Amino acid sequence: MATSAAKPTADAPAGKGKSKLILIVVLVLVLAGGGVGAVLYMNKAKAAAAAAAADEEEGSEEAPAKRSKARSHSDSAENTSPTFVPLDPFVVNLADKGTDRYAQIAVTLEIDDAKFADELKKYMPAIRNNILMVLAHKTADELLDRAGKEALADEIMQEAVRPMGLADDEDEDKKSKGKKKRKAHNPINKVHFANFIIQ
Repeated sequence: MATSAAKPTADAPAGKGKSKLILIVVLVLVLAGGGVGAVLYMNKAKAAAAAAAADEEEGSEEAPAKRSKARSHSDSAENTSPTFVPLDPFVVNLADKGTDRYAQIAVTLEIDDAKFADELKKYMPAIRNNILMVLAHKTADELLDRAGKEALADEIMQEAVRPMGLADDEDEDKKSKGKKKRKAHNPINKVHFANFIIQ
């Protein structure tokens, strides 16, 4: 009986030694893998830095072309998102004869360039005046249907840029009958009506 009790105590230290050995081997493998990964990462970073330095030193045609292409792509991404300039609502008496009719219209201008939106704000009193003049000459019948609203939007697009000298000049068009019209670039892409009430 004494011999059977001695066997388990002899096996226990041998089991602890094997588990320590396995733990050490696993630890060495993990550290070695981490070291190899770090070396590979550093080599890749060095290679990328060397390639960039070589492109700059050589002044290669491809590198500037790639940079300008990337720049133009980011510029076009910026230009694709429009800028909206909401105007204070307009309340105006309409040109209906024999009856008092008025319109309350909220207009938002869609601009193709954010810088132009800032310029537009400088001319806002003149722009509002021009739009009020257009509205005051309209009758309720002209504004009630979709075609009338679309025609009004076109007129507002022209009148909003007139103070800055960007509108097509109708007098010049009349003088040059038969000649092909050259349209000025209008930075206002669209006129949106946020509110349109006629009473």
